[in-house]
Amino acid sequence: MKNLLVTLLFAAQSVFVFSQDAEAILAKVVAKINSVKDYSVDANIKADIPLIKILPVKATIYFKQKDKFKVVSKGIAILPKQGFTDMNTFLTKKSSYMVVESGTKMIGDVKTTQVTVIPTNENSEFVLAKLWIDTEKDLILKSQITTRGSGTVAVEYVYGDQAAFGLPSQINFVVDVKKFKLPKSVAADLHDTDKKEKTEKEKKSGTIVIKLTNYKVNKGISDDVFNKK
Repeated sequence: MKNLLVTLLFAAQSVFVFSQDAEAILAKVVAKINSVKDYSVDANIKADIPLIKILPVKATIYFKQKDKFKVVSKGIAILPKQGFTDMNTFLTKKSSYMVVESGTKMIGDVKTTQVTVIPTNENSEFVLAKLWIDTEKDLILKSQITTRGSGTVAVEYVYGDQAAFGLPSQINFVVDVKKFKLPKSVAADLHDTDKKEKTEKEKKSGTIVIKLTNYKVNKGISDDVFNKK
């Protein structure tokens, strides 16, 4: 009985230590997120979704703390907010989740630390988030985000000259086609008339690649930008 209690105590202490380490790692990432008060950026969005024909789209994205976000485009911009601003906003609310360290993984030539973020509110839109963090640069290199509304979205981040702010130069999404919410204006060709369409229909995932250039960070953005239709 004594040995069992010692084992349980050791296990509890280990979980506590891992939790502390994970919180410290994530806190540095969140500090970068919080350093961005606002930004605008040009985006080139290319979506490859089964049974949906859509051309690459150019857009301008605007963001302002805490959660103002707008995409301006002449075309149809498919942009998963789960791995974009929604996740960042969620991570800044420290009291709304718990975080534990879940091991390490090599991404390219970078050894990352995996942390798992678990919402404390059972009604949260976020169900679970796994983040692979470059602890040398305090950057998220990869994430796997599960939400109630759009299933699981896998995301890879590439950084350029805005890495100091934690802002990526490219984001690669892999989405669950069956659960991912597409804009209502996107029309899918559901006619299964040839072998190619049958193959496309069987695909369970789609990809969205967003290239981001010409960042303007912390220059000040009027609230009117977000109020205009």
